[in-house]
Amino acid sequence: MGTTTVNITAAQVKELRDKTNAPMMDCKNALTEAKGDIEAAVVVLRKKGVATAAKKATRATSEGSVSSYIHAGGKIGVLVEVNCESDFVARTDDFKQLVHDVAMHIAATDPRFVRKEDVTPEAFEKEKEIYRAQAAATGKPAPVIEKIVEGKMGKFYEEVCLLEQPFIKDQTVTVHQLIATVIGKLGENISVKRFARFKVGDVNETVAVSKAVDQGAE
Repeated sequence: MGTTTVNITAAQVKELRDKTNAPMMDCKNALTEAKGDIEAAVVVLRKKGVATAAKKATRATSEGSVSSYIHAGGKIGVLVEVNCESDFVARTDDFKQLVHDVAMHIAATDPRFVRKEDVTPEAFEKEKEIYRAQAAATGKPAPVIEKIVEGKMGKFYEEVCLLEQPFIKDQTVTVHQLIATVIGKLGENISVKRFARFKVGDVNETVAVSKAVDQGAE
């Protein structure tokens, strides 16, 4: 039997573009690969973005912008620095939207670190000991306890590391995947360098600086 050809309509391409903000031709190719299935095409585009991002991970990001976001009637404020490779990309609407979205996400979720590699040994061990003590209290054998602790530490990274968190506007993708998608579209490496989050009445503001210069695609 011959290969079945799926006719991709302009309406399908537009729908996928509206969902992903990817270029029209990329949307058409993804829909063709996914045989017209919109959700499958979204996955194709995400994989492509991550793959493109991985290839550009070692490229220096010396341009970019600092953006602010004020939330809850002036009660929460965020400053974030997001870097890219060129001033041209830094001035694009796609990059500006990404920086805004990252700042808004930080305001909402209050991460403590940029990447999981930025978690300090002290914070890591402190959290691990808490989880180990909780697991030990169940009376389960040591090997089972270690598996429980390992699972909880994975959740810990998701809770405190910006790039590991599900993006607040689309819980099906992480902030890392969001950045990777924009890297795939703009063709430059992008990395979150640092951020600060302030909340009225809270003296313990969150300030995080990534240890890596280029971590957007790792």
